[in-house]
Amino acid sequence: MKKIYSVITGTGSYVPDKKVKNNDFLSHEFYDSSGAKLTNPNQEIVDKFLEITTIAERRHVEDDNTTSDLGFFAAQQAIEDAGIDKEELDYIIFAHNFGDTHKDNNRIDICPSLASRVKQKLGIKNPYSVAYDILFGCPGWVQGVIQADYYIKSGDAKKILVIGGEILSRISDPHDRDSLIYADGAGATIIEARESDVPVGILGHNSRSDALHYAQMLHLEKSYKKEEAETNNLYLKMNGRRLYMYALENVPTTIKAGLDKLNISIDEIKKVLIHQANGKMDDAILKRLYNLYGYDEAPDNVMPMTISWLGNSSVATLPTLFDLVLREEVTPHQIDTQDTIVFASVGAGMNINSFVYKMP
Repeated sequence: MKKIYSVITGTGSYVPDKKVKNNDFLSHEFYDSSGAKLTNPNQEIVDKFLEITTIAERRHVEDDNTTSDLGFFAAQQAIEDAGIDKEELDYIIFAHNFGDTHKDNNRIDICPSLASRVKQKLGIKNPYSVAYDILFGCPGWVQGVIQADYYIKSGDAKKILVIGGEILSRISDPHDRDSLIYADGAGATIIEARESDVPVGILGHNSRSDALHYAQMLHLEKSYKKEEAETNNLYLKMNGRRLYMYALENVPTTIKAGLDKLNISIDEIKKVLIHQANGKMDDAILKRLYNLYGYDEAPDNVMPMTISWLGNSSVATLPTLFDLVLREEVTPHQIDTQDTIVFASVGAGMNINSFVYKMP
């Protein structure tokens, strides 16, 4: 008997041209959370950062771009790739965290919603193409895909655009070492309803929120440099060590729980696409995932990575990664028809989610 499944028919991404290498931070002044200036040489700070995160460079936007611009660029690609009429979109879902930050002004701007701005930029006239935003931390794009799956399987929608975009370079404290992690970008997907007598597309998903004890691991706070703090600008702050341990303890079990619900073993998974948060952390998450199935190590080439050259662009990392792999721009990785893959993310809230996807 045929059932309705949610299939990704188009992908797109926007990777800014501006490359910011680790050595570009050698002239920065870094402070700790108490406001004391760090005495370590900047070269030592940068070298240690590379060792811990594997990030050698990241991409930042030009001054005249906003997050909704980036989402619009990625959405255009996805719509073209899917070959659909944009007027047929039932929903436009935009996952982000800080809205349209602007040059020299890091205030959060989310009115109107970024989804509405993208709809306007696309020139969509259809009033029944519903546009709204998701604020769910780094896992926002995955949560948007999960919501799209519900809409499609309920029969309420047939075509949905899900975008993940962020400009973290404008919300990060230049006097905080963690600012080296953050990057800018956007990714987008078109998800369509497809009838099939065999499972295809989104097979299932799993989500959790651990707010009781972990809600403040990512939060907004004034600059670590006292003179800058007097401006009252707020910047993204992170309890990196605690977040690292939380992710290692909970992301692998969350992924496995999602696979267990579907009676799918890790041996059936061709690729694991994880939010590009920290290269060493993602390696450790993957190893622990395979440990849960009795393996000492994960197989080679199961987890494509872009963080070493694109940095952490929050909600944009996963849709961008997926798009670049499909376009064969992340060697030696490729995804083929009938491959079963897993998407997983972790971030502010603290939120974790994943979904299992079978390529049509």
